[in-house]
Amino acid sequence: MSTGEAAVRCEKIGAVCCVTLDRPDQINAVNDAIRHGLPAILAEQDRDPETRVILLRGEGARGFCAGADVKEERGGETALEAHRRLSLGPWIEAVAAVRKPVIAALHGACMGGGLELALACDIRVAAPDARFALPEVRLGLIPGGGGTQRLVQVLGLGRALDLLLTGDRIDAAEALRIGLVTRLAPDGASLFDEAMRLCQALAAGSPNALAFVKEAALASGTGAAGYRLERALFGLLLTGEDRVEAAAAFREKRAASFTGR
Repeated sequence: MSTGEAAVRCEKIGAVCCVTLDRPDQINAVNDAIRHGLPAILAEQDRDPETRVILLRGEGARGFCAGADVKEERGGETALEAHRRLSLGPWIEAVAAVRKPVIAALHGACMGGGLELALACDIRVAAPDARFALPEVRLGLIPGGGGTQRLVQVLGLGRALDLLLTGDRIDAAEALRIGLVTRLAPDGASLFDEAMRLCQALAAGSPNALAFVKEAALASGTGAAGYRLERALFGLLLTGEDRVEAAAAFREKRAASFTGR
């Protein structure tokens, strides 16, 4: 399946949908084909009951995504026209809106909008050669795809401001140390296999439990409302078929077979 100039493609591997940014000659730099194609594919896979986990990766040896494609011609825009265009298409929000787990496999360059895209995913797995930065401040800008918000949520205010204000680049080892990524593959060649193993392990779980735990965790900063949501979602799962199947599988010492009911 492809969209636009084939800038995004997806492949089903069992219950995992592997979504690939496919502009390797441009280090998968984000253009309108990606901005429009990625949300469409993600929405389709979120609706597909056969897809339980989504893996997001970048094609080519040079990196996951180098950020916005600065060579993309858009023509002259007034400030108001730019504001309208950006307001109409918050494409990275489409990643955060997916109810299913979204895992990012990161290698090489993961810069600017590429890092913002990775931050919108639920779990980030990196190759040792991955390098990360939000360099917008050095260009007289700020991150405009959620970077100022999600980086604080992931790292805390102090560490996030250090990266945001300096625009400094960090390597995979440092990203792991500070929690920007949570898993590091042994080498670049094994990154896809490592990420796929994680995806397949998640896909073997209860789809409803995965979706609900993600929903509850994302509400963790809402105070009492977050606790109420957690209790409500817990109650919904108590009488579900998957919960009955999990209990039976435990008693019978076998792997559970979840249906999402």
